[in-house]
Amino acid sequence: MLLFILGVVIILIGVALSIALHEIGHLVPAKLFGVKVTQYMIGFGRTLFSVKRGETEYGIKAIPLGGYISMIGMFPPGKEGGAGRNATTGFMQAMVQDARTASAETVMVGEEDRTFYRLAVWKRVIIMFGGPFMNLVIATVLFGVILMGFGTPQNSTTIGTVSQCMLPATSSSQTCGSNAPEGPAAAAGLKPGDTIVSIGGKTITSWAQSTAIIRESADRPLTVVLRRDGQERTVVLTPKTNTVAKTDAGGQVVKSADGSTETLTVGFVGIGPVQQLVPQPITSVLPAVGAQTGAVVGVIVHLPQRMVEVWNAAFGSGQRDPNGPISLVGIGRAAGELTALDGVPVIDKVYTMLGILASLNVALFVFNLIPLLPLDGGHIAGALWEGFRRTMAKLFKRRDPGPVDMAKLMPLTMAVVVVLGGMSVLLMYADIVKPINLFG
Repeated sequence: MLLFILGVVIILIGVALSIALHEIGHLVPAKLFGVKVTQYMIGFGRTLFSVKRGETEYGIKAIPLGGYISMIGMFPPGKEGGAGRNATTGFMQAMVQDARTASAETVMVGEEDRTFYRLAVWKRVIIMFGGPFMNLVIATVLFGVILMGFGTPQNSTTIGTVSQCMLPATSSSQTCGSNAPEGPAAAAGLKPGDTIVSIGGKTITSWAQSTAIIRESADRPLTVVLRRDGQERTVVLTPKTNTVAKTDAGGQVVKSADGSTETLTVGFVGIGPVQQLVPQPITSVLPAVGAQTGAVVGVIVHLPQRMVEVWNAAFGSGQRDPNGPISLVGIGRAAGELTALDGVPVIDKVYTMLGILASLNVALFVFNLIPLLPLDGGHIAGALWEGFRRTMAKLFKRRDPGPVDMAKLMPLTMAVVVVLGGMSVLLMYADIVKPINLFG
């Protein structure tokens, strides 16, 4: 139980740091561009701790589900000559603030030029993009540590499993019956932990190489040199003809159009590899971040369908998709289960925990760029639209249309908040009653 709690605490600290750095991504450029920032807060609700430095209050709040910075004049006044209003980058705060009410009280005399909405479009884009960009940087650094420091799991030339019998891929049985023929590897005396040195006189440098030779040598004796306990020994191994599942380049089982497993008739001996972490070059980091970003984009594009699947799983007999959306509750639960696993080396637990945090930051990066208020992407879209309008007006020698009145979108913003809140509640409920099983 203590290990489970430790895992939850570790992941919560990681999430809190990710949020804190996200808001720093907003805070730093805002201050550089002269915008008055009145608050930098991690969490929402009641303030637990705060300290004021200069004109900015820095603090931690009771509900650790996000964060925000508060800038004056985030939205333009309702009419010419009016004052701006105070608003935040955190959607929970933006939801409860009226777009106009506090304008006269928050923008003091002489501070009109320090409001957010008066900044040049490119400066506003930088401020709002700064938060998601920080999550992208965090994810890139974590993927760098994972890939270059630990590596990626790859099949080694060491045998991890030896099948005691031969079962075709079309067999529904998963155990060896009394009539099942003995596995060729077991008959030849191969054991888990043996390292394949050569097959038929060919030096083996990869598991794929040994698999290719075995599959092409059905019913033909092969001389295999093994290394066991530091000593080499030679055995004669005869692959038998068997039906096996077809796999792709990534090792995944290939399915036909009707969902059945595609099969091949090849030479078979009944051995499986030990996987080991192989450090990767720096050139592998950005492609890994890109692949994870694409996966998150895919989840978001199909989010309505995914949420229906979550609903069916939570309130019916459906199963949770391990690659589907998950709440902070689910992430914490997964982290707790990971640290509580018996027989798993600490290095593997650290590797997996870093992977969870890296994937989470990619998700924060992508999700915050959705072009809807109150998300950062909504503010970016509004700034870009304003830039487009003003450019067109200048090009056609028309009157400057002025800043876009983002306050008019507050009804839509509140609707988005309600939808996001509902999805969050559903995900948290599903993660409690039918959690995703990530570790078997």
